[in-house]
Amino acid sequence: MFKYTLDNKRYHTLNYYLKNKFNDKVIKISLNGNFTCPNIDGTKGYGGCIYCSKSGSGEHGGNPSKDLTTQFNEVREVIEKKWPSNKYIAYFQARTNTYAPLNVLKKKYEEVLKIDNVTGLFIATRCDAITKETLDYLEELNKRTFLVIELGLQTIHESTSKLINRGHTLKEFDDMVKKLRDRNINVVVHIINGLPYETEEMMLDTVKHLNNLDIQGIKIHMLNICKDTPIETLYNKEHFHILTKEEYIDIVIKQLELLREEIVIHRITSDPDKDSLIEPTWLLKKFCLLNDIDKEMKKRDTYQGKYTK
Repeated sequence: MFKYTLDNKRYHTLNYYLKNKFNDKVIKISLNGNFTCPNIDGTKGYGGCIYCSKSGSGEHGGNPSKDLTTQFNEVREVIEKKWPSNKYIAYFQARTNTYAPLNVLKKKYEEVLKIDNVTGLFIATRCDAITKETLDYLEELNKRTFLVIELGLQTIHESTSKLINRGHTLKEFDDMVKKLRDRNINVVVHIINGLPYETEEMMLDTVKHLNNLDIQGIKIHMLNICKDTPIETLYNKEHFHILTKEEYIDIVIKQLELLREEIVIHRITSDPDKDSLIEPTWLLKKFCLLNDIDKEMKKRDTYQGKYTK
């Protein structure tokens, strides 16, 4: 049996990690801090990444017109009808959640940390949107709560980065990972499979690069083609290849084999909004996809970290 599992999984799930760390059920609640992005407001670029939705990839977050405590409690009330007693992680998800003056960040983060049973913060951001003073504050925050910084990378390949309008370099990303780890802050990285014109080899190379960095977790997404995004326009014009479910499963398994077993797999599929998703429609059957990945890993008798020994 795979070392980091309580069930039939052959990879190191977030559920396993949190249960072992907190010895309790831990539920993550997504919040919308009403941030923007330096790749939207002109600081780094305009228009944002071409796949990004109007909600800033925060479809499952709260309503930004409501304060953070209200957002949190509305979700918790629903959860506690099923699970009465839990520990929680507040997840700042939409857009770039360190892109604001330090006093604004402190107000938002400290507000949610005062909520009962909140044991940590997950903060999604960009490598080019964390100032030195914010780093110093995050270091202090990390000493009194469970803190995870999620950095979007998506790909290590410059040609793809330019195409999707990422607006930062791989060196900027690598440097920020080091700065965070020098302060003992946990780092989780987002990547996307199926970006336009990327080959399987390119997607595997992205994971090989990350495996050589001091990261603690990864989120693997499938590219979503959503309505009213620049990537929808590109897809309609150029009809680049969309991975089939079988191709995606094959690539994800090969990526897991290349990742150290202690790296936590926070997700291995996207969670698209069904009303805005154009392609691939097989993503809408999330649990079928997860089950198919488990079955294929068992069939191949493989597991996370197989080729890192």
